[in-house]
Amino acid sequence: MRIALINENSQAAKNAVIFKALKKVVEPMGFEVVNYGMYTAEDKAQLTYVQNGILAATLLNSGAADYVITGCGTGEGAMLALNSFPGVICGHVEDALDAYTFAQINDGNAIAIPFAKGFGWGGDLNLEYIFEKLFCEPSGQGYPRERAVPEQRNKKILDEVKKVTYQDFVTILNKLDRELVKGSFAGEHFSEYFFRDAKDEKIKEAVKNLLA
Repeated sequence: MRIALINENSQAAKNAVIFKALKKVVEPMGFEVVNYGMYTAEDKAQLTYVQNGILAATLLNSGAADYVITGCGTGEGAMLALNSFPGVICGHVEDALDAYTFAQINDGNAIAIPFAKGFGWGGDLNLEYIFEKLFCEPSGQGYPRERAVPEQRNKKILDEVKKVTYQDFVTILNKLDRELVKGSFAGEHFSEYFFRDAKDEKIKEAVKNLLA
């Protein structure tokens, strides 16, 4: 599994702490972490939480990433932005219990963490506990286990609903404000990582044209 980390501008200063905690937990599991930034609050490319949504959806729909870790001050804006797009199911996760139940019940592919809420002494440990419970078992098994069948059925229903209620992702990219989208892809290492890892040729071509 390839996991992408994305930070918006208000919480960019925590990127190194988040990246370290994520790598510490998931690399022994055999997962890869790709850090799309922001890397510091002073980065030239300043991402808003709305642009986090555009970037995350591009990575997930293209196959450049299998999972996205992101957030903002409260986590709410990032969650709403990511869930604005097809191919994304993003949960709001504050602690290890949230992480485990979201993974097992909702079987999503992204989480939004409130990086400014209660992030003081021990904040790095809370992140580690979140990541441990998020990825400790294959997702979508249900919790409690006796609820697995209806929960899995509901997830499939949600997937089918999203296919109807959202447009094709390339169409969405091309209809959005061009400068907003280009700003989402302005990170220092975006082109290096994205064009190396993305699998969907139509999305890759659309991104290439938007950046031209």
